[in-house]
Amino acid sequence: MTIYHFVGIKGSGMSALAQVLHDMKYEVQGSDFDKHFFTQVALEKSGIKILPFQKENIKPGMTIIAGNAYPDTHEEIQEAMKLGLPIVRYHRFLGDFMQNFTSIAITGAHGKTSTTGLLAHVISGMKPTSFLIGDGTGKGEKDAEYFVFEACEYRRHFLSYFPDYAIMTNIDFDHPDYFANIDDVFSAFQEMAIQVKKAIFACGDDEQLQKIQAKVPVLFYGFDEGNDYQAKNIVKTTTGTSFDVFIRNTFYDTFSIPTFGDHNVLNALAVIGLCHYEEMNAEAVKEGLITFQGVKRRFSEKVIGSQILIDDYAHHPTEIKATIDAAKQKYPDRKIIAVFQPHTFTRTQAFLEDFADALSMADKTYLCEIFGSARENHGQLSIKDLQDKVAGSEILSEENTFVLKQHDHSVILFMGAGDIQKFQESYEKQLV
Repeated sequence: MTIYHFVGIKGSGMSALAQVLHDMKYEVQGSDFDKHFFTQVALEKSGIKILPFQKENIKPGMTIIAGNAYPDTHEEIQEAMKLGLPIVRYHRFLGDFMQNFTSIAITGAHGKTSTTGLLAHVISGMKPTSFLIGDGTGKGEKDAEYFVFEACEYRRHFLSYFPDYAIMTNIDFDHPDYFANIDDVFSAFQEMAIQVKKAIFACGDDEQLQKIQAKVPVLFYGFDEGNDYQAKNIVKTTTGTSFDVFIRNTFYDTFSIPTFGDHNVLNALAVIGLCHYEEMNAEAVKEGLITFQGVKRRFSEKVIGSQILIDDYAHHPTEIKATIDAAKQKYPDRKIIAVFQPHTFTRTQAFLEDFADALSMADKTYLCEIFGSARENHGQLSIKDLQDKVAGSEILSEENTFVLKQHDHSVILFMGAGDIQKFQESYEKQLV
């Protein structure tokens, strides 16, 4: 039997896929940079071998699954070519793999990971389900009927997929290093919509998604009148949110979630809609929603002394607003302190004003140096450009995080898609 070798196994999608194949009893290993990344914890727990990048890792008889971040010039891919081994890009492999199941793709500019995690948890409570989540979590279930997976629009990678169902959470301009504008993003989602085989669940409150055309039914969910699945009578408390669901204006049931903010109601509504369409038991869906523990790096909380530290992946203005909004719902009597690390120079440049507006919702903002990416590690602007637009903001370095100690009884939000965790770790160490 072939050994699946992952080039860039610590990537969030790659590590999840490696776990899925490992659970299904395939032989799996991979390579990556030595730097510690949060996704490797699950790989190590599964006993999956992680090697440092070197061409000697590549041996005859292997199948190479190549991460999208690594070009064909990478030494391991070059070696595999020399040996004539099969080399499959991550998104292509996934596109073939999902044909064995009832596949559900979750896509959108924001909310993909949280919705994928929630749907996987809910359906797993009723049917054998394999899943792949963008926080690096994956599970391969023996005799799985369903495959729930996160589908990323970046570089139109999701066009490798022909799923049975798609949930589309929203369309927003992001990845300005690739997409030209919002129309370019829309065209990618429109192309994806044509490839769906059974039905699409799209957020009808999103003006872009309202224009989506498909060969299959497009069912809309949201708060607005006219949605097929509508949430009404929303009750927000400091322990969660409950709401009534109406299906085409007829009351269906009342649901509760242990999470905060309107975006989480919409995520739950998408899950409820899909499960209803697949004729799953409403009581089992309720149970799944209320027992969901969340996904990694999405509003992950830790209490230290009088402060609550929250780690969140928010790296786009829309996501920052949603995270601050959720913190305010859960902790209405506390000050909200934002610690934000912008991710990529192109995104920071494109959304400079929007980042400033979003961060102004916090009571105080600290900014960390811009985190570049494998694709771009410098730019025309610096963190000072953002600081100038956020009143009262300060620059935070890894060495001076102790300044956060002065915010007694506050919620400190560490937000970003780079290595923002190192700032939280530095702060926690200084508290010891």
